[in-house]
Amino acid sequence: MLPLDHTTFARVTSGRPEWARERADRGLAAFDELAMPDPKLEEWRYVDVPPGLPDLAVVEAPGTALEPDESIEGAIGTLSGRAVVVDGVTVSVDADGPGSFVSLADAVARDVPGVESALARGVPAGLDKFSAAHHAFGGDGIFVHVPGGAALREPYLVDLQAITPGSVTFPRVTVLAEDGAQVSVVVLQRSPDGTACTVVPQFDVIGGSDASVSVTTVQRWGDETVAVAHHRMVGGRDAAVSLSEFGLGGSSARMHLTIDLEGRGADARVLGLYFGESSQTLDYRAFVNHRAPNTTSEMFLKGAVADHSRSVFTGLIRIEPEGQKTNAHQTNRNLVLSDGAEAHSVPNLEILANDVRCGHGSAVGPLDEEQRYYLMSRGIDRGRADRLQVKGFFEEVLTRFPVATLEPPLRRAVMAKYDRVVAREAAP
Repeated sequence: MLPLDHTTFARVTSGRPEWARERADRGLAAFDELAMPDPKLEEWRYVDVPPGLPDLAVVEAPGTALEPDESIEGAIGTLSGRAVVVDGVTVSVDADGPGSFVSLADAVARDVPGVESALARGVPAGLDKFSAAHHAFGGDGIFVHVPGGAALREPYLVDLQAITPGSVTFPRVTVLAEDGAQVSVVVLQRSPDGTACTVVPQFDVIGGSDASVSVTTVQRWGDETVAVAHHRMVGGRDAAVSLSEFGLGGSSARMHLTIDLEGRGADARVLGLYFGESSQTLDYRAFVNHRAPNTTSEMFLKGAVADHSRSVFTGLIRIEPEGQKTNAHQTNRNLVLSDGAEAHSVPNLEILANDVRCGHGSAVGPLDEEQRYYLMSRGIDRGRADRLQVKGFFEEVLTRFPVATLEPPLRRAVMAKYDRVVAREAAP
């Protein structure tokens, strides 16, 4: 294990091209300068700040990869490519299609066309100390490059795994879709239960003019894993970019998402389903910036919390003066299933243009007593009635997931979690 210091930095960045070393240098400078996040700041309210980075270390070699998750891979079926990233290191890549689906470290070392420009438009280093650490000490993951006009009919699958206890890992997924390209990427994020580690993933998604890029994340980190993710998506003229998150795992899992709609007619979709139990914290911060006319966006997230878990949603739609004729909406709805659980929902709008259609809404509350009464009046017992309510609550999200074949296993996973909650509450 290697500590997060200047000696390790020199080791992990050795041999990179000059432009990549300069990016890492900026990350190290930010890492040295920035303090750990302050829970009094708005962006870290309601959550416990993850453990201090100086106490963690990166692996010298990745651990042994987990067996494939057949519930996910079997549901997807045919793939354009499959990659496994363990402890921040790409251990296998298999692809057959146009463009590139390669190890990010190899793409940088060989200066593969497109990788420099994609990383330059990706997540910046100075967001917080975790982002800075990623830029300084990370460097591997997957680079997806789809050439102009190419349309991949089957998705790519990236299996991000954290295996080594006590480690901090920095996996990265960078997607560049040139003008007119179409691509779908499914990212499975997982670690074994009982593995106390920290993961700092970053996704960079760049959609050129008329491009269509869909990223679906299945977040199933283990019960002692802390995740602090940063993602950035950029949409060019008439581009369509989307991120769909299925979030069940982690002791504490945070996603900071920024979407910049830079071209006229660009469209963004953010879809989320999350379910916290025990003492989990699931934290979503989503920011959509409309920087061109005739752009559209929709955020739609639904979550449930039980036991002593906590969820946080902060959404901001910002419309710049040049974003005339924008159409943007955000919705967050939460079920609180136990007295000790908490759900915080803070939608925001910042509108600097005068010809827009914009709206937001949020709701936090328990199961509906009237629906329960109606179902029980039809001969359904209370337990089944409540389960039907929870299942129906999530259906609106599940049926929107872009990879339709994932709907059945995701439904089974979320309802299995609910059944565990009910079983614990019923136990003497």
